[in-house]
Amino acid sequence: MANEYDGVRYEEEYILNSRGMKLFTCSWLPIDCEPKALIFLCHGYAMECSISMKDTGIRLAKAGFGVYGMDYEGHGKSAGLQGFVSSFDAVVDDCSDHYSKISERKENKKKMRILMGESMGGAVALPHLRKRPHLWDLTGFVVVLVLVQIADDMRPSPIVISILTKLCNIIPTWKLIPTQDVVDSAFRDPEVRKEIRNNPYCYKGRPRLQTGYQLFTVSMDLEQRLEEVTLPFLIVHGGEDTVTDPSVSKLLYEKASSIDKSFKLYPGMWHSLSYGEFPENRNIVFSDIISWLNEKISMGNSRLERQQKHANDNLSKISS
Repeated sequence: MANEYDGVRYEEEYILNSRGMKLFTCSWLPIDCEPKALIFLCHGYAMECSISMKDTGIRLAKAGFGVYGMDYEGHGKSAGLQGFVSSFDAVVDDCSDHYSKISERKENKKKMRILMGESMGGAVALPHLRKRPHLWDLTGFVVVLVLVQIADDMRPSPIVISILTKLCNIIPTWKLIPTQDVVDSAFRDPEVRKEIRNNPYCYKGRPRLQTGYQLFTVSMDLEQRLEEVTLPFLIVHGGEDTVTDPSVSKLLYEKASSIDKSFKLYPGMWHSLSYGEFPENRNIVFSDIISWLNEKISMGNSRLERQQKHANDNLSKISS
């Protein structure tokens, strides 16, 4: 399915993952120009791409980027029990496989590639970089919109975590994890909260046992491996986020081995910056993101031009 509106072409497609499951994918592409870079979206827990990331896709496509998204297994329009993540590694594999195929298309091989993750999507993006580093070693830049780390007042007690972990082997799909209403905590704009509650593709029940365990373990693992991040990145985080901890985003900024890194904390803003904030705040956030992206594209193009010139010079020396 394809639609065109406001200078952007939107397409949807279903693909099969390595486990034979049908996954929903979508893209937003500028109509009047060739995309100057590719942006791959990694959505948050219980969310999906076609509705909740529509504004992100349109904004970035209108800025000249090719934007691609997919719904994880158990999320959105993809197959699987809604809200159930049996293996976080499998989610990373699905994203890595699909986005790698797009990157390797003939028309995309020389384009820069950017991973953009929000909330749980940040925890999907970082292992993706480790899984296929050859895709990102020359042209990859990562934007993390809120790194996953559950805030203390949203996290169950250690005793509860211990009990729930043991139960994962017995009743992994049960909705037993006690948490606050994430919709009310994450999305500041009441109109967005209403839209999410009316969106059948957003999971709104309590976290399932195995899903909660997977999110908890991956967040702990990432916190221990922050220094492994070497690519340029931008982190943006709401100062009043009560769902994921801003201090862990700051920790990534401080511990990452990247030379080129930026961290923006927005006072008064909540968890969901790209969708849940008021329009005027989203304008501020996207203005910062697009400015950062354009700066990296400019730097990358200069680097690629130097590499191409060097290669041409070497060919000239050989031929002479």
